[in-house]
Amino acid sequence: MFMNHTDATAPGAAMPRSGGAPDSKLAVQVSAANVIYQTADTPVHALSDIDLSIADGEFVSLIGPSGCGKTTLLRVIADLEPITSGQVLVNGLTPHQARLNRAYGYVFQAPALFPWRTVLANVTLPLQIQGRSKAQAQAIALAQLEQVGLKGFERKYPWQLSGGMQQRVSIARALSFEPQILMMDEPFGALDEITRDRLNEQLQQLWQRERRTVVFVTHSIAEAVYLSSKIVVMSPRPGRIVKVIDSTLPDERNLDLRDSPEFVRIAHEVREALADGHHG
Repeated sequence: MFMNHTDATAPGAAMPRSGGAPDSKLAVQVSAANVIYQTADTPVHALSDIDLSIADGEFVSLIGPSGCGKTTLLRVIADLEPITSGQVLVNGLTPHQARLNRAYGYVFQAPALFPWRTVLANVTLPLQIQGRSKAQAQAIALAQLEQVGLKGFERKYPWQLSGGMQQRVSIARALSFEPQILMMDEPFGALDEITRDRLNEQLQQLWQRERRTVVFVTHSIAEAVYLSSKIVVMSPRPGRIVKVIDSTLPDERNLDLRDSPEFVRIAHEVREALADGHHG
């Protein structure tokens, strides 16, 4: 289980789960954003007129069919992809400025760990690049590894760990420099269902404790409904936002909640929105 990590400065720590009060500070604001790729034959419209506001402390899932632009939108917010038109602000700054300020951590679909570095050395790497002393970087990395339940595995190498453990190392690395926003691109998509369920439960508990803003890409309706305070449903290319669904699930969540009538109702609403987007 992910362990508690006290951080008095964690953004949004005192916010309720819904996180969308009118006076909430916006972590992400996307306005009329378009992404068009120029190809050899015809331009590809990846994102079309995206408007999205994410309040500080929200857990927002982006869901839609393959090729709908979920990852493109995440990469735009993270300054890994330029927009063709429109505006994107992250904590009131351009994505580029936010990246320079180390405002976010990014967890990719694959763990992206260096196989020749130990677990501890993988997590300390961004801290060392940031200019932290070796002792300080190690202390922070050890605390984050304990938080994701990997105490005792610091000297192992990635190839000695299961896929789920490798992805937890990636999460510890992303959290190591105390980012205000955690961006996750289908981090559990390649894992077996049992491991995925366990990591979903642990990630949700971690979010409850720290209340960092999370932007999470998934193909799974159950995963989106279980984890999120807000679900953003996207259409096939050109990627548009079909519907934004605010979760009405209780603050305390466990996997048994997936059998509740309210969970089933929200999952049905997501499924209908996906179908509407596909036929829209």
